[in-house]
Amino acid sequence: MSHPVKIQIGDWAACRDHAMVIRHEVFVQEQNVPLELELDHQDENCIHAVAYNSQGEAIGTGRLLPDGHIGRIAVRAKCRGMGIGSKLLDALMNEARLRHHMEVVLSAQTHALKFYTRRGFVAEGITYMDAGIEHVTMRHPLTA
Repeated sequence: MSHPVKIQIGDWAACRDHAMVIRHEVFVQEQNVPLELELDHQDENCIHAVAYNSQGEAIGTGRLLPDGHIGRIAVRAKCRGMGIGSKLLDALMNEARLRHHMEVVLSAQTHALKFYTRRGFVAEGITYMDAGIEHVTMRHPLTA
């Protein structure tokens, strides 16, 4: 069964209110990431994506940094497994293409490696800790 999802792309001013609620719920409350680590000064410089369900509820978010890094992808627990993460990732990768990036890079939490591998990302380097969670750097070349 397909769930209609709308992805809104915008700057921090347009996306902040909904993105912050989701990021706080997923990263701070669920994963125990300290608030001072989840918030950074990059948001103002990023392109943000927010996913909305058919009722207009914000259910997922992510961001694209100016250097082509994708980050802060988060989907509310009740909405996981419905393809929302993939739609957010597709939208952010498309934004990277529009900005002529040759590749996108992200820091994947190790529990999400299979998700990103299925989407064509390739892991590189060693596992490292970030905010108390194991991560691996992953890359994906972009084509037009």
